[in-house]
Amino acid sequence: MKCPACNTSLAVIKLQGVSLDVCRGGCGGIWFDNFELKKFEVPRPSTAELLNIPTNPAIQVDPAKKRNCPRCENVPMMRHYYSITRQVQVDHCPSCGGYWLDAGELAAIQGEYKSGVGKTHPTRAFVSGAVAAKPGQVPVPSPATNDRTREIGNIISFINPIE
Repeated sequence: MKCPACNTSLAVIKLQGVSLDVCRGGCGGIWFDNFELKKFEVPRPSTAELLNIPTNPAIQVDPAKKRNCPRCENVPMMRHYYSITRQVQVDHCPSCGGYWLDAGELAAIQGEYKSGVGKTHPTRAFVSGAVAAKPGQVPVPSPATNDRTREIGNIISFINPIE
């Protein structure tokens, strides 16, 4: 497979029983097949190798450039935030479900989830804020709350469309 960011051949490494494709000597990106990224989002000593992939400083990657999936080749990946905290944008293949992470993005994701508890905290905070009205009072939603409510409605409609 070729790197979707710099076109370098990807090298295979095996960690925690999972074969991963890394851009060693290129841009330092990592390809995770469907469901593999979940195994690496919480930091562990065994994942240190993924945080220090050798790169070529002469290779400059344009983060705004659309990329095709390295597994599906001609399928463009979608760029979106990895979690509700909206701190890390990743490239995701809508066909095979794989993820491409540029150099530094895995470390940023692991920084969000230093423990498994960090994965649910942002969701709990959002839901608590959305339903925190006092009994007998009708909250007046702010424009930001209206936008978030609309986003949640769109997500629910996408996941479970009404026919």
